[in-house]
Amino acid sequence: MHRYGLDLVKSSVHLTIDLPPDISDVLQGRWGDMSRRALEAVAVEAYRTGVLSESQIERLLGFENRFQVHAFLKEHHVAYRYSELDLQDDLATHRELGILSNR
Repeated sequence: MHRYGLDLVKSSVHLTIDLPPDISDVLQGRWGDMSRRALEAVAVEAYRTGVLSESQIERLLGFENRFQVHAFLKEHHVAYRYSELDLQDDLATHRELGILSNR
């Protein structure tokens, strides 16, 4: 068995996955960094099921901004959650910045 370790959030949790050598070889050959790929799979499923927020995904994967999160979600065919409250917040911010008029 090959073992792949994955440190999540500053070593708070360490996850080890045991894979048969033939499967490990195929996956490593296709994906390269198995630890990163496993972390991304956790992030995708956690966001898709509403367990983690956009900002948590940003921190978990070490992205610098939300646009990287959006690109990541799009790449993995995950619908972006955007509520009416998000829209209201964005409109208020645009008004504060003078991008939209106060109507």
